Amino acid sequence: MKKQNGFTMMELLIVIVILGLLASLVAPKFFNKLGTAERGIAGTQMAAFETAIDTYRLDLGKYPEKLEDLRRGEEPRWDGPYLPKDVPLDPWGNPYVYEVTGNKEKPYTLLSYGADGKEGGEDNNADIVH
Repeated sequence: MKKQNGFTMMELLIVIVILGLLASLVAPKFFNKLGTAERGIAGTQMAAFETAIDTYRLDLGKYPEKLEDLRRGEEPRWDGPYLPKDVPLDPWGNPYVYEVTGNKEKPYTLLSYGADGKEGGEDNNADIVH
């Protein structure tokens, strides 16, 4: 009889089961971190928008009507663009919500509706407000 080198079918099945168990333990934690990263990206982008909005107000004496006004303007004192690139979508592919309120304490609202793209929600679906 000739001795064969290699793994038996049983050894391969055991390795596959072990890898499956490890993946089932690690995958949920990894995907939870991915959601946390997306929320962090949205917060960072909104902080950049706030800086650009405040600079726009200092130059023109009023808040922009829409975020796109930070890139293009025709007013005499406009000294932009106030953002280096066009306004991006949030990490979930939805537009950011920007609204001028006229309130002295909070003159505008800036938010992302989160992963579900709808108002309200919990965890990754929760609104991110700046």
